[in-house]
Amino acid sequence: MSIFGSMKTAVSGMTAQANRLSTVADNIANANTTGYKSVSTSFSSLVLPSTSGNYNSGGVQTSVRQAVAEQGDISYTTSAYDLAISGDGFFIVTGADGTPVLTRAGDFSVDSSGNLVNSAGYTLMGYSYDSGAPAVVVNGFDGLVPVNVSQSGLSAIASTSATFSGNLDSSAEVVSDTTTLPSANDATTVTDDTKKMSLVAYDSLGNTVQYDYYFTKTAETTDANGAITGTTWEVAVYRNADATTGGTTSFPYSSSAVSVASLSFDADGQLTSATNTDIVDPVTAKTITMDYSGFTQLSSDFAATGTADGQAASAVSSVSIGTDGVVTVAYSNGTTKPLYQIPLATVASPDNLTLLSGNVYSANGASGVTVTGFPQSNGLGSIQSGALESSNVDLAGELTEMIESQRSYTANSKVFQTGSDIMDVLVNLKR
Repeated sequence: MSIFGSMKTAVSGMTAQANRLSTVADNIANANTTGYKSVSTSFSSLVLPSTSGNYNSGGVQTSVRQAVAEQGDISYTTSAYDLAISGDGFFIVTGADGTPVLTRAGDFSVDSSGNLVNSAGYTLMGYSYDSGAPAVVVNGFDGLVPVNVSQSGLSAIASTSATFSGNLDSSAEVVSDTTTLPSANDATTVTDDTKKMSLVAYDSLGNTVQYDYYFTKTAETTDANGAITGTTWEVAVYRNADATTGGTTSFPYSSSAVSVASLSFDADGQLTSATNTDIVDPVTAKTITMDYSGFTQLSSDFAATGTADGQAASAVSSVSIGTDGVVTVAYSNGTTKPLYQIPLATVASPDNLTLLSGNVYSANGASGVTVTGFPQSNGLGSIQSGALESSNVDLAGELTEMIESQRSYTANSKVFQTGSDIMDVLVNLKR
């Protein structure tokens, strides 16, 4: 047995315990860090070749393990911008250099530019709704932009689509005199079987624009036995602002119809086609795509409901974040609009992610590639607004680890001291 070998073994033991104490210190220091994941030290032996009569002491080496996949407790706060992930996944954030990294630290607040930034200075990234509902890029970070919740001032959205649905009475008479059709825009009163409904839309300045809809049956087709096989209805649309204000009818309007659509129904009263449905408004210079697919023609009274997108000029009243990651702004008039959708990212082995300063992680070969998706899909967790994920550090366990590490370090130092004393004895044998 080599005395120097036993001393080196003791040194490796002290080094291992020092590493263990370092992880304990890190865990205790970050016991209150939002989204922090504890680290631990594992030991493995180093064995040197020995013979039956001569044992060579080896040593011990350490490796650090992360408990990234372990969920921390969720505590609730009063800020809607505090976000916690319940389940798997990480927020995608960027630092000052613009490099996307992963984090569970969702203590976000609004910076001077309106972006959501956490306490470590990392900016939350998401997909914008500027071009409609976003699609996730599963194998990369393309298309992500900073989530900005600064919505000061007023906002107005012009209408681009509208929906009408309901029932047209199958017993209505076919209008044979085309001069009484609403599309003729004649002063002659339309027939009693023509039904009128109105719908409000918005121009680009947020002004309301009311449209009058006139539904009139114009044709029926029958078979050889006289059974009705199909019917056609005309839908004439006018600007309400152009209606005649005197008399008993709105006709004639001061401008022509902004849309004259044709709805065709089969023998069962189901809509088979709808043509020329778009509203082209010469005043607002806007086109509104109409959807009449919800109409039927059955033996029942006329009934209809309709909605149009867009909104009047209105101030922002609040911003909310849903469990699916959709950031929605609410306006004072009661309307809402989605702004962003916050994605989550994951890897095959979260515990092998590379830990970086600021409680963020980057993927590597051991962790696997990053896969991105929306919350509550493909095994990803949900986002809880007004909540934070606490660190998963067990403080009592760390204090126990610290005591054990101290005792083990002391024992290894005694081995080193004993080896040193033996060396003194050997040196003194010559005296």
